[in-house]
Amino acid sequence: MRTLLNTLKWAGEKKIALGHFNIAGFEQFKAVAETARELNLPVLIGVSEGERNYLGVKQIRDLITSYNGEYGDQSNDDKFWIFLNADHTHDPALANEAAKNRFDEVLFDGGKLPLDENITETKSVVQMLKVTNPALLVEGEMGYIGSDSEIWDKIPEGAALSPETLTKPEDAARFVSATGVDMLAPAVGNVHGMFRGGPDPRLDIARIKMIKDTVKIPLVLHGGSGTVDEDFTAAIEAGISIIHISTEIRAAWRKGLEEGLRENPNEVAPYKIMPAAMKEMKVVIEERMKLFYRL
Repeated sequence: MRTLLNTLKWAGEKKIALGHFNIAGFEQFKAVAETARELNLPVLIGVSEGERNYLGVKQIRDLITSYNGEYGDQSNDDKFWIFLNADHTHDPALANEAAKNRFDEVLFDGGKLPLDENITETKSVVQMLKVTNPALLVEGEMGYIGSDSEIWDKIPEGAALSPETLTKPEDAARFVSATGVDMLAPAVGNVHGMFRGGPDPRLDIARIKMIKDTVKIPLVLHGGSGTVDEDFTAAIEAGISIIHISTEIRAAWRKGLEEGLRENPNEVAPYKIMPAAMKEMKVVIEERMKLFYRL
C-alpha cells in the first residue's frame, strides 16, 4: 500500500521535494490531479480548516480515494498518487477528525505560540492522533509566517522574517525531541501569500541546512508562492522535502476565470467557462512540479 512515509524516503534519496498544492474547489483539484497524472508523479493536496469546512472532510477524502483507485499506482513510490494533508489545523478536535478520515498527514499549527506552549500543545495532539491513526504523519510548525494566502503590498504584521525571529536549530531539536512530530515546518524566511511588486524575501538556506542536520526528519517549506526558483533549488538541496504552493494557483484560477468570462460573456454553463481557469492553474502547477522534482 502506498504511504507518504515511503514516498518521502524516495524523495530524500533523490534529493527532490514533493509538491503540495492547496485546493478550495473542484477545478483546483482537477488541475492538480491531472497535472500530476500527466507527469506521472506523486503529489500532496492540502486542505486547511477553512478549505475542509467548505469542501467537506469526508467528501474530499472520498474524492481522492476514488481518483487514486482509478488512476494511482500502488506499487511504485515514484509514480502517480495523491496524498492528503489536513493543512494548518489549530483545533485538536479537527485534527482528530482528519485522522479518523484516513488523511495521510495532519499539520498541527502552533507556530504563533511561544515555544514552550507550542511544544506542550503539539505533543498532546501528536499523542492523540497516533492513537486514532498510527499510520498518520504529524507535522509541527515553528514560527509565525502569516496566516493568509493573499497578494501583499507589505510584509504581514508579526511575520517571522528577521534573523532573531527565524527558527533556531537548537530550538528545532528541542521541539522535535519533545513532541515526536514526523515532519517540521520551520520559519526560514518564508511567508504565506506573495508580494504584488515582485518576489518574496529570500530564504535563509544556511539555516535550513543547519536545522535539517540537527533534526534529521523531513522539513516542509510553507509559503512557497512568490519564491524565486534559485531559492527553491537551494532549499531542496539543503534538506526541504515538501514545498507548499497556494496563492500562485489561486491567482492563476482568478486570471483564468476572468479570461473565460470575457471570452464567453453570455455563457452560464460552468463547464464551458472553467477550462480557462484550469488551463492557467495547470501551467503554474506543472512549472512548480518540474522544478521541485528536477525534471
